[in-house]
Amino acid sequence: MRVTIDDNSGFCFGVVRAIEVAEELLCRVGEVYSLGDIVHNRIEVQRLENLGLHTVTQQDMAGLGGKTLLIRAHGEPPRTYKYAEELGIDVVDATCPVVARLQRVVREAYQKMTEVGGRVVLLGKRGHAEVIGLTGQVMDDVIVVECEEDLQALDYARPIYFLSQTTQSIELFHHLADVIRRRMAEGVEVIVNDTICRRVAGREALLSEFSQSVDVVLFVCGRKSSNGKVLSEVCRKSNPRCYNIEEAQDVDMSWLEGVESVGICGATSTPRWLMEDVAKRIEIMCNR
Repeated sequence: MRVTIDDNSGFCFGVVRAIEVAEELLCRVGEVYSLGDIVHNRIEVQRLENLGLHTVTQQDMAGLGGKTLLIRAHGEPPRTYKYAEELGIDVVDATCPVVARLQRVVREAYQKMTEVGGRVVLLGKRGHAEVIGLTGQVMDDVIVVECEEDLQALDYARPIYFLSQTTQSIELFHHLADVIRRRMAEGVEVIVNDTICRRVAGREALLSEFSQSVDVVLFVCGRKSSNGKVLSEVCRKSNPRCYNIEEAQDVDMSWLEGVESVGICGATSTPRWLMEDVAKRIEIMCNR
């Protein structure tokens, strides 16, 4: 059996940067608190927790005066930084530069729409850390949509500025943009700004090609990964024999019976070492 790990899968730049910042801080100060999971991958989070990283929530911040708090790649709204300053917390900001740039775009879009009586509309997953950080830039006065059905709530007689969470599907974004354009009242302005990260979005075509090159696809990602849900569906469309797993022990060898080739790939929140663990488990099981 041929087992191949996709070279284009694994951590994106923003996640790599956040983990490198965390590891450097852990070496220097010994104990670091991450506001939320540093990455949406349970196994990688556990690895970092063993090094001294503690995952905390907003409610925990009240007891962190004098401690080091890491802002992960997803970013945070301004109110988080203000609260941390009031509590005397040492904040280290590891927000992904792409996300930080989008936060500025949201503020600029909001200002523009405020001047013309319009609304900012964001394609994103409600409750996702990045989305909370984005909408929080403008006191949550943003309409978040997840699918075409959500577009029914928009007022098409008012200007719309449409943008996206960085890890959303390009195909979905442009489909919704076309629907919005068709529904807009005549003469009413609509601005469409594709803010999807190309370092992530470019993986869709590559994953589709990779999935077609093997008999079975094992897609490795954390259950909380929004990006993982999008990319695994890309794989499944190209190869119906695509199975989502979180770690090596999730592999069901019955999936691989009579198979000549297996492809292992993952989300932007999936570490390379975890995909390698899956490959090793398959090798061990096949040699028994």
